[in-house]
Amino acid sequence: MDETYNNRTSLVKGAKDIAKEAKRQAARNLNKAVDRASDEYSTQHSYNRFHNEGLEEDNYGQQDGHYRENDDGASSDNTEGHDDEDEIYEGEYQGVPSCNDGKPPDGHVALGQPVSDSLKNPKDLEKEMQADEEELAQQYELILQECGHGRFQWQLYFVLGLALMSDGVEVFVVGFVLPSAETDMCLPNSGAGWLGSIVYLGMMVGAFFWGGLSDRVGRKQILLISLSVNGFFAFLSSFVQGYNMFLFCRMVSGFGIGGAVPIVFSFFAEVLAREKRGEHLSWLCMFWMIGGIYASAMAWAIIPHYGWSFSMGSAYQFHSWRVFVVVCALPCVSAVVTLTFMPESPRFYLQIGKHDEAWMVLKHIHDTNMRARGEPERVFTVNRIKIPKQFDELVEMQNESANPVLKVLFKMKSELKGIWTTFVKCFNHPVKENTIKLAAVWFTLSFGYYGLSVWFPDVIKHLQADEYASRVKIHNNEHLQDFTFNFTLENQIHRNGLFLNDRFIAMKFKAVTFKDSSFVNCYFEDVSSVGSFFRNCTFVDSFFYNTDIDDSKLINSRVINSSFHHNKTGCQVTFEDDYSAYWVYFVNFLGTLAVLPGNIVSALLMDKIGRLSMLGGSMVLSGISCFFLWFGTSESMMIFMLCLYNGLSISAWNSLDVVTTELYPTDRRGTGFGFCNAMCKLAAVLGNLIFGSLVGITKAIPILLASSVLVGGGLIGLRLPDTRANVLM
Repeated sequence: MDETYNNRTSLVKGAKDIAKEAKRQAARNLNKAVDRASDEYSTQHSYNRFHNEGLEEDNYGQQDGHYRENDDGASSDNTEGHDDEDEIYEGEYQGVPSCNDGKPPDGHVALGQPVSDSLKNPKDLEKEMQADEEELAQQYELILQECGHGRFQWQLYFVLGLALMSDGVEVFVVGFVLPSAETDMCLPNSGAGWLGSIVYLGMMVGAFFWGGLSDRVGRKQILLISLSVNGFFAFLSSFVQGYNMFLFCRMVSGFGIGGAVPIVFSFFAEVLAREKRGEHLSWLCMFWMIGGIYASAMAWAIIPHYGWSFSMGSAYQFHSWRVFVVVCALPCVSAVVTLTFMPESPRFYLQIGKHDEAWMVLKHIHDTNMRARGEPERVFTVNRIKIPKQFDELVEMQNESANPVLKVLFKMKSELKGIWTTFVKCFNHPVKENTIKLAAVWFTLSFGYYGLSVWFPDVIKHLQADEYASRVKIHNNEHLQDFTFNFTLENQIHRNGLFLNDRFIAMKFKAVTFKDSSFVNCYFEDVSSVGSFFRNCTFVDSFFYNTDIDDSKLINSRVINSSFHHNKTGCQVTFEDDYSAYWVYFVNFLGTLAVLPGNIVSALLMDKIGRLSMLGGSMVLSGISCFFLWFGTSESMMIFMLCLYNGLSISAWNSLDVVTTELYPTDRRGTGFGFCNAMCKLAAVLGNLIFGSLVGITKAIPILLASSVLVGGGLIGLRLPDTRANVLM
């Protein structure tokens, strides 16, 4: 009886042990299935831990045809009465303690545990990151295709277009206000040259700074800040009176708008699928042309109207060119307002590990486009997106009780250090060679374009000045007594004249020069003079009231027993009856409008003939067209050459924007584009200085210089890799 009972008890124990073992196997298989489902988007190396799993499972619990007796089996009596589920999870996750409390020895990793990043070879980590980036790029391309191209992309297109339009306005506004600012602020020619250069220098620094910061903080946020800086200081510059303060405001304004180009193209490219990217980035380039047209039209309509001004005494003057500066800030203000309603780039969110935020933005893009198509029932099927491996940065912590100013300075220091680190990565493999080539192409294209853009108008002005001088009227040995001048004298030279008891009332001198003349007992009241001088003249018993005749216009002249009362301060700006101002703005308007056909052609053919063919071909053709400048002997011929050159070169600009956007990975796209754009602005400064100094001297040097750099840059551009089939890394 006892023997039968003992046998039955042994059978029951064996059955319980078998049941427990079966449950362990079932739980083990379930956990492995969950692991496979959670790692479905991971790279190939992530699946190595599943290698030989089937062999391990077949051998688990069996040896020589028998179940193994292990510690779990031996302790089954001790655990009898415990919850079976607790038993299973304890056996699965706790494992077998080792002699050092489960911690692996130094330099080793516990079996079945993932290898820590700190213990991996840096090259292996780089390979893992590269594999993650490639997989994310492929998946992101598929997600964009599911989201479709529709209302959201067009909304963002117009918002970012306003920002790009602001950049175009900033480039043109300097050239348009420069002649008026020179006169209004009494600038010498040497000082006026700084106004054109300082804006480009500000844009150069701003492109590098804001572009690098957009890779760390975000596209939308940094674009909002940079545009706000531009709009505020551009608006402020219209009210300041001193030249130094005006120079500072325009420099900071250029610093702000410098971030527009690198961020705008990076932002828009990151919401475009591969088959749409080249065409629609080219359409976006049209807003730069629209900015130039807007600036030219506003200058044409506002600046020559001298009556659109007011003054507060003689110290504060607000002339029409200042109204033009205010109007030119409107596109920037509009861009800031509309950009606040747009989301951040989802590709940037994924790059910094913000999966949920990126998913929400992509769902918003999908739903917006589907509603516009009349398919609101379409469901966004993406539920998990690959995120590249994130590495923790060693950040020096600042004391919470520190001075707020020190906190700001510390934050700026850390951000600048991060920007520099990202910039150095642009010269690492595999983008090092591409960065050098892109910088060379940007520099050569900008040097030729901006150099000739300065040279063309200055040559036209030089031709106009020669024609104007050829029509000068010369009066010798004239004698006028008791005569009243109440009309405008223009483009005249008076030599050895005698003016006795004459009255000059409510009149203007325009480009009038008196040489070796005498004014005896003359009366001057409410007289304005533009480009007029008195050289070696004598004033005897004369009276001046409310005139702008001062020592700067009395050159080597003598004033005897004469008095000046309520003289006008500052320089006088007037455009009445000055049709040359209209002509200058009209020429720039035509030159900007001439790029419209090139914009349309480049947008339609960008994805068909390729970025590189368009880039190299456009630059080479632009260089060849420079040789036609030999025949530019008249104003009309120079205007035709200007329009031809602008129309041929615009395709190179568009294709270069697209190639630069597509060649850099997301983590350094803004920085790389900003660096290239900074090289562009540096070349613009050098082009302005070099080509501007050659006006009226020779044609050979500007023609040969522009042709050589454009052709050379085009040949370098053909050596860049083709990006038509690229997905955004």
